[in-house]
Amino acid sequence: MLTPIRMHPAFRGGKLTPWGGDKLKTVFGKPIPETPTGESLEISCIPGLESTDDQGRKLTELIAQDPRAYVGRYAGKAFPLLLKLIDAREPLSVQVHPDDAYACAREGGKLGKTEAWLILDCPEGAELVYGIHPGTDLETLREACARGSAVGPLLRRVQVRPGDVCNIPAGTVHALGAGILLYEIQQSSDVTYRFYDWDRVDKNGNRRELHIEKALDVTNLSFAPEPKHWEEEPGITRMLEEPYFSLDLIRTEGNGMKLPAWTDFGFLTALDDGLIMAWEHDEIRMRKGESFFLPCAGPAITLNGNGRAALSMPRGK
Repeated sequence: MLTPIRMHPAFRGGKLTPWGGDKLKTVFGKPIPETPTGESLEISCIPGLESTDDQGRKLTELIAQDPRAYVGRYAGKAFPLLLKLIDAREPLSVQVHPDDAYACAREGGKLGKTEAWLILDCPEGAELVYGIHPGTDLETLREACARGSAVGPLLRRVQVRPGDVCNIPAGTVHALGAGILLYEIQQSSDVTYRFYDWDRVDKNGNRRELHIEKALDVTNLSFAPEPKHWEEEPGITRMLEEPYFSLDLIRTEGNGMKLPAWTDFGFLTALDDGLIMAWEHDEIRMRKGESFFLPCAGPAITLNGNGRAALSMPRGK
């Protein structure tokens, strides 16, 4: 039997995430290598950005030891999911992600990118770009992209608060607003197409690369989703059950909260201090912001203590 594995993240920062800040360090105690750092890849098999165990072994190396015991039906297949914590000190670029078919054909066989966000912290009145205004056609969007800032009035904005969950299927135009700290579960893909980056320039006056034609190719103008809110009631609440992943949010008040069974593997993240993950003959005290990989051949897990956690699992693909 394999036991839960504490994962140590890889980071994206500096020029790769100029919109990031330092909250991954100040809120979660992450050893970020620089400021700004926008992304902590908590559980990752992205080449060059793999998460590691306490001994420094990459998740890909662990899986290779006994693929079926670690990932069940995904043995011999591309690892399907990626878990991040994200600190957006400034707004992210306006972007969209392709689906599997487009990414496979145009990006060298990569997976597409459907994702979901759990808002952990944000200022009052914080906003997301979450789709395009209804009635906008593709040619109008194309013409606005050619003028840069003309895209702004076409963007659909929604306010969010801590506890909101935002599902973002491939094809949804989106952008994080300033000051938002979040948990993200997504397909294991690094494919992003940018429409617009708010006319930002780096210290040398250079703007980030845009991918307007590919973005227009994959945008679904009909998507206008709304956030769902987690009320943080004691127990386990299934917030999402999508084609690629599920998301359960957990609030414990005492001992004996049994986690849902997972078929292939799971990701468990502590959102507060004070949680203890227990199984037969052993237990681990979890720190706020820590993520654990739960192998297919792992034990049943019980959460003890008082606090919140998030559990993500792959589904059906």
